[in-house]
Amino acid sequence: MKAIGIYKSAPVETDGLFTQIETDAPIAEGHDILVRVKGVAVNPVDFKVRKGKQDDGAFKVLGWDAAGVVEAVGEDVTLFRPGDEVWYAGDVTRSGSNAQLQLVDERIVAPKPKSLDFAAAAALPLTTITAWEAMFDRLLIDRKAVDANANKTILIIGGAGGVGSIAIQLAQLAGLKVITTASRPETVAWVKKLGANQVINHRNPLDEELAAIDVANVDYIFCTSETDQYFDVMATVIAPQGRIVTITEAQENHNVDLLKAKSASFSYEFMFTRSMFQTADMIEQHKLLATVAQLVDEGTITNTANESFGPLSPESLQKAHALLESGKAIGKIIFDGIAD
Repeated sequence: MKAIGIYKSAPVETDGLFTQIETDAPIAEGHDILVRVKGVAVNPVDFKVRKGKQDDGAFKVLGWDAAGVVEAVGEDVTLFRPGDEVWYAGDVTRSGSNAQLQLVDERIVAPKPKSLDFAAAAALPLTTITAWEAMFDRLLIDRKAVDANANKTILIIGGAGGVGSIAIQLAQLAGLKVITTASRPETVAWVKKLGANQVINHRNPLDEELAAIDVANVDYIFCTSETDQYFDVMATVIAPQGRIVTITEAQENHNVDLLKAKSASFSYEFMFTRSMFQTADMIEQHKLLATVAQLVDEGTITNTANESFGPLSPESLQKAHALLESGKAIGKIIFDGIAD
């Protein structure tokens, strides 16, 4: 099979950053299914793993968003059979989806939406799992309590990115008032199209931006951007007994006592936790993606793909990494699978 990857960490400007090789197809065993990858997408985790690659000479395949067709199943698989069309985000500790064939545990896979082609479907799994877990598992928002949530407000920092784009929709689905941040005309238009009630500029102090729209405190904060940059202001604008979740690492030590008087909570979301630690509830990601596939097919959730780079190749993948690292990507970048 063909696979695209790296041998060592290198800046995105490096000529020949990615290499395509021929390698043996993996064999499905246990709970693994073997998927022929038909569509992929890129996420910040891709370039973070690329930058952190050890210089050990080993070939590393990136990619943690995919849709494809099941080719073979392990002896313990009960959820799928060959021929099934599936979508998933995979496991960051295993070989990624930038290949023609990939092994993935059935418990973090679900049938793909029937209304989306493979490339479009690949735009959603990682960001959807991240946003869903952040909001409903970490912030403890009851997604079905629409009437009760109507009086509550969520601030989504970084609404135009992949995670923010789906978080806006999930927050609306739960009945929350959604305030999100964006700074460029095109990103403001994007988040409004997805359902943001109000948009503030993250280039200005967020407490001042909120005050300008007569909002003193918010019940929930979902930070998809720099935790270090926003920690203090999040502590300022969170409501008493409010909840904050972030998906980005903090490089600095922050004064969590700023949250004490408000009895406010602060938590992290990392969608690979279940697969990395083989948690007893791994199957929840299968259930989650199955639910979202239904919502997509019903037209309740809008796909967040915004740019298609055609068939996956070393050149198109490098172009996508460059756009992602620039911070100017809107929504998700998608590809068709590697050409035969």
